Amino acid sequence: MQYNKSMHTRKETISVKIGNILIGSKHPIRIQSMTNTDTSDVEATYKQIMELYDAGSEMVRITVNDEESAKSVSKIKAMLLQKNCTVPLIGDFHFNGHILLSKYPETASALDKFRINPGNIGGKDKFDTNFEKIINLAIEHGKPIRIGANWGSLSKQNIDKLIQHKENEKDDISYSNLMKKYLVDSVISSASKAISLGLPEDKIILSCKTSNVQDLIDVYEEVAKLSKHPLHLGLTEAGIGRDAIISSVSAISVLLNKGIGDTIRASLTPENISSRTEEVKVCQQILSSLGIRNYKPKVISCPGCGRTSNTYFIELSKNIKSLVQDNMPAWKRKYPGVEDLTVAVMGCIVNGPGESRHANIGISLPGNNEDPSAPVYVDGKKFKTLRGDNIELEFIDILQSYIDKNYS
Repeated sequence: MQYNKSMHTRKETISVKIGNILIGSKHPIRIQSMTNTDTSDVEATYKQIMELYDAGSEMVRITVNDEESAKSVSKIKAMLLQKNCTVPLIGDFHFNGHILLSKYPETASALDKFRINPGNIGGKDKFDTNFEKIINLAIEHGKPIRIGANWGSLSKQNIDKLIQHKENEKDDISYSNLMKKYLVDSVISSASKAISLGLPEDKIILSCKTSNVQDLIDVYEEVAKLSKHPLHLGLTEAGIGRDAIISSVSAISVLLNKGIGDTIRASLTPENISSRTEEVKVCQQILSSLGIRNYKPKVISCPGCGRTSNTYFIELSKNIKSLVQDNMPAWKRKYPGVEDLTVAVMGCIVNGPGESRHANIGISLPGNNEDPSAPVYVDGKKFKTLRGDNIELEFIDILQSYIDKNYS
């Protein structure tokens, strides 16, 4: 899979190695996902990691919240390696990470990255001690850490202190901006503290997540000004269904277009509890739509109008899209580069020939009262005109021949 640097300029960040991949401004933007299984259920967690990996997730985060889950990590890692799956595993730690990683060094060794939240490390009397312990464990095992503050899990004691200060000083800063400022300060100061404890700069990733699109954009713009550490993007709780997808796409796309972001995740509530792959597909589509990375051939089709009241072009568009989806697992092994292919299926003469010429392969179907013929264009030139009852099969044959010729 190629990373099209010429079409996307990122703010310069430090390179960080996570398992067998590199992240940072000189490297591809990576897609991350997370399991929702009980990590102590080794088989279920392993299967879900494989499902996410097969869907295209380049890093997978798992919950490590108790002793049973900690004990399971090395078993899960071993099962993945038996299948030649080297996807980096990230341990998600809250409240007791310093205890679990100390007690189970095999867990620390098996994981490729730790994820901690400064707001959940401990109260004012325990924060420094607990934070130092987990940083020392990362140093001992040579692991990078994502320091990730979330809107919903900031230290209550510190927030109360800030609010009290605002009221005492009659500061006119809004509560929303006060929270955003504290969110940014939390990760920046935690990163500085980690470095002062001896964690190398190239072992730190930052994230500052909110559940509001504009707040997220504001926060990451500020973090990008203050830090050279790679940034992980995503709304912290996007929600479910179309609304969640649109919010995630809006937030992540705006930031990526500003050159901000090195890894991304769409934190969607799954409509089907047994599947987590939708969040991976959304991230792939974001990167593909922005011209950053392609994951499968793009099928362009028109929305239809009064000129295209017949449904044939809709059915053909759906069938070509299904053909691509069904064949990609085999195509990506057999036809390197096929993910950059563009196919156009258009419904009438208005935009049909033009869009078809811009695609690698395109077909312009007849609209109302048009000549009942369908010209096919290959690499900008008219290749053939199809007629009759077998237009779909003939077009698929032309498509397959093009793939055989150009990507074998």
